[in-house]
This record gives sequence, structure tokens and C-alpha cells, in this order.
Amino acid sequence: MNFADLTFKGWAKPGPMPPGGLGHGPEIEPGETLDAISGFYRLFQLKDGHRFSTDDVLTSWYGTTWCPCARHVLELGSGVGTVGMMAAWRLQGARFVTVEAQDESVRLARKSARWNGLEDRVEIRLGDFRDPDVIRANEQFDLVLGSPPYFPPGSGVEADHPQKVACRFETRGSIADYCAVAARHLAAGGFFSCVFPVTPTAQEQRVHEGARAAGLSIVRCRPVVLRDPERPLLGLFGMMRSADLPESMRTRTWTEPPLIIRAQDGSIHPEYSAVKLSFGFPP
Repeated sequence: MNFADLTFKGWAKPGPMPPGGLGHGPEIEPGETLDAISGFYRLFQLKDGHRFSTDDVLTSWYGTTWCPCARHVLELGSGVGTVGMMAAWRLQGARFVTVEAQDESVRLARKSARWNGLEDRVEIRLGDFRDPDVIRANEQFDLVLGSPPYFPPGSGVEADHPQKVACRFETRGSIADYCAVAARHLAAGGFFSCVFPVTPTAQEQRVHEGARAAGLSIVRCRPVVLRDPERPLLGLFGMMRSADLPESMRTRTWTEPPLIIRAQDGSIHPEYSAVKLSFGFPP
């Protein structure tokens, strides 16, 4: 490996060198791409399927930032594994369980786990996370991550690929289901991180209703502005079980200043550049 492989446009790539980076990973098959995520980690995706997005980066960043000592992590509706792979890069000592219902997405996630050398600490399960047989009742996690689909079935034009449809529309669970399953499997003092729209207001209200029904308290949230000075479209939410909190905290939410992704001129906002660096992404 030469120095050029260790840098990208003047940025020194951080983190461990995975087997794939040393020439020992699975091959790219027709219809697939192998894309950079954190440091030297890579992700297998379909060219025409669902692709990882800013939402995934933010979900993983928010959860690992506010639960930095997690030893056991659960990802719900994990898709091709982006959120879990990035969290595994940041939480080098943690063990992961991820649950995804689409066979093709699970195949790609397992392939990425091999490329990144994560097979010994990332267990990728095929199934619907609402099924009690998929996550055992006694399994507890310090951190639960989720990037739920945003829209009820029939509320918009469906995509041209089944993998995209399930990532955008609630074909296997709503934000309320994510909250309910997270609450059941949080260890004492555990943290649930998710991303969901805050515009229109009715969407944000669904998060609050889902949390309340599951016995969760939203302890902190952060609006996300995709381009300044537009209004926030997304929100990052950090939840804990209400029973784990002192009574004074159970109905109190700390709303942080908005995170701006792009400045008015279209350039990446300095804070988001710093967020990306903390996840092994070029700024």
C-alpha cells in the first residue's frame, strides 16, 4: 500500500485497516458498488437500490456521541448496514446486533462486515424486528439505533426499486414500533437514537406520541437544517426509558441549536465538516 492510498485530497484517513483494504475482502459483483464510509471501511450497495445518506451518518453520530461507552448495540431496520458499520468504526470495543427484513440488504451487509473485518462482533439477523423471535426477550442493549422510514404506505409515490420502497415507506413498522422495540430492549440507563422529519409538525408529533406510548422520554433533540437559511426538515432524537430517569427529567427535553448541513452558498457547513471528521469522513 502506498501513501496515496492513505490520504484523500490532503485528508489523512483515520482508523484501522480492514481486511478488504489489505486485499482480503469479497469482490464487487455486477450491479454493486463498494463505497467509502468511515476511515478505511467500505460499504457494498446496489447501483440502482437504496444508497446510504446523511440521515445514516447523523443517526450513528448522535447515538455514539451521547452514549460513547456502549458495549452492546442494537440497530433496528438496518438496511445495508450503514449505521451499524459506522458505529462499529467509532465504538471499537462494542458488539452489535442488527436486524433487517430484506434478504438482499442483509446479503450486502454481511458482505460489508466481511470486508471490514467485523464478523466477530457484528451479528446481522434477517427478520422483522417486531417479531419476538428475532430479538430475544432477555437481550438488552446500551445503545439502540434506528433510521425509520418516514411515510405511511400510500402517502406518496413509491420508488422504482423494492429496496428503496421499504426504506421510505412504513411497510414493516412505524416510528412508534421503533420506539416500542427500543424501549423493550434498552439496558438500564440505555439510549435510543433516531432521525425523523420535524416538518410538517404532524411528523414530529408522531415521534413524541411514539415515545410516550413506549414509556420513553426524549431527553434531547437537535433540528437539522439541510441548507441555511431553510427551516429544519429533520430532527435527531435521543431517548431514554422514563423509569430510568428522575421524575424532573421525564418531561424535559433539551432542544439543541440546529445542525446546518450546507451553508447558504452550498458549501458544507464548518460544524458538519467537523461531524464528518469525527466519523472518518473527508470534510
